[in-house]
Amino acid sequence: KDDDIEEGDLPEHKRPSAPIDFSQIDPGKPESILKMTKKGKTLMMFVTVSGSPTEKETEEITSLWQGSLFNANYDVQRFIVGSDRAIFMLRDGSYAWEIKDFLVSQDRCADVTLEGQVYPGRGGGGKEKNKTKQEKGKKQQEGAPKSRAAKAAKEDNRAGSRREEL
Repeated sequence: KDDDIEEGDLPEHKRPSAPIDFSQIDPGKPESILKMTKKGKTLMMFVTVSGSPTEKETEEITSLWQGSLFNANYDVQRFIVGSDRAIFMLRDGSYAWEIKDFLVSQDRCADVTLEGQVYPGRGGGGKEKNKTKQEKGKKQQEGAPKSRAAKAAKEDNRAGSRREEL
């Protein structure tokens, strides 16, 4: 079998996953489990640049971040996907949370999305922290102003004897 492919040359989805050492997992930190399971796997995170940058500004800002990460020995590839968004692709997903911590501390970082979690950045100005996209959507829907009639109809569909002052 001369045409067998060595384990290191296999595509990522066909490689056997690395064994997980459960003794090193901190039960108080669910991120430690994700770090262990993402070790050696490609991972992508979305980064939003704050303000209303042009695509060129986003390119420049994220290029600075990529350079800083490169200088700190993190292998990160960057792809611009919108006027204010970029994808950072990591070859080893176990470093994702360290990179996320660096990115959210940057002045022009609005937020970082990693594994479905949205982490607000220093430049975002938002108060919501570690919400999934679905939870954020629900919160916005719940917070929408409702008319007094709609609230009354939802609570009780009968006319009451109580009068409300307008």
